Amino acid sequence: MTTQLVKAAPRTSRPRWRAAVVVLAALALGAVLAGHRLVPNVYSAGSLLDSVTPLFGLGVPVLALAALAARSRAALLAVALPAAVWAAQFGGALLPPQGGPAELRVVSQNLYADNPDPAATVQALAADGPDLIAIQEAVEGVAATAAGRLRESYPYHAIRGTVGLLSKHPIGQVSSLDSETNWIRGLRAVVETPQGDVAVYVAHLRSARLNETASRDRNIQALADAVRGDDASRVLVLGDLNTSAEDRAFAPLSALLHDAQADAGWGFGLTWPSALPVLRPDQVLYRGLTATDAGVRRTPGTDHRAVTSSFAFPTD
Repeated sequence: MTTQLVKAAPRTSRPRWRAAVVVLAALALGAVLAGHRLVPNVYSAGSLLDSVTPLFGLGVPVLALAALAARSRAALLAVALPAAVWAAQFGGALLPPQGGPAELRVVSQNLYADNPDPAATVQALAADGPDLIAIQEAVEGVAATAAGRLRESYPYHAIRGTVGLLSKHPIGQVSSLDSETNWIRGLRAVVETPQGDVAVYVAHLRSARLNETASRDRNIQALADAVRGDDASRVLVLGDLNTSAEDRAFAPLSALLHDAQADAGWGFGLTWPSALPVLRPDQVLYRGLTATDAGVRRTPGTDHRAVTSSFAFPTD
């Protein structure tokens, strides 16, 4: 009887390749997260990359699962790099907000030009009774119609072009923001609240597309110049600014104003597109107040979600 020796099958190297792929992907993700602002803004690519960078954090759990599947400690350690970079840059958005009193509540909404029933959208905005309702892209007299229907609850309003502001409190001075920038979609109004006057800007900046952000960037600078020259102690900027606060082009406004979502909200407050938002072009910015709450609401008929914020008036 002869005994045949069966050679053991060679160990496959596929897990090592898998681990190597995970390591390289983790290093690449970490590099993008850490250096996205260094990417040249050629064809507006850098600006658009800035806007979506927070979503890159979704790659971390995917890579972690891949590292576990590859059974590689080295791969898991590599995934810790982009996780740490993301947490350092954006992790604060996941911390619970401190909260506080709501002495002034605001909501802002892009109504969408093709909205089949803008009145229903505005009614939804008014359902919770905010003090101020800011609307943008209100075409063909929609803002005036909304003001008329809500006159009992919101007896004061300001309308300029396709933007409007409905208020429970008296509105004093109203002016347009259109003289030198070719954008008539903006207004400034002084709202006379019981706690004191607040200068409220409602703006809808020009749209941003690949290699077409120059007009939007000029709008941002013009709005920043207006805010910088405003001697009001309390300022709110509400509207569709067509970019996120992470965009490098947003810097002129970031240097002057606080972001209510960043200060008092949970998460990133994404608003567009409404069905599955991946960007936050809709903003609530402020100075001279204390943000106590911020969030988003889904309303009917529009492709944007509404942004909401509450504020307290500092006592000192």
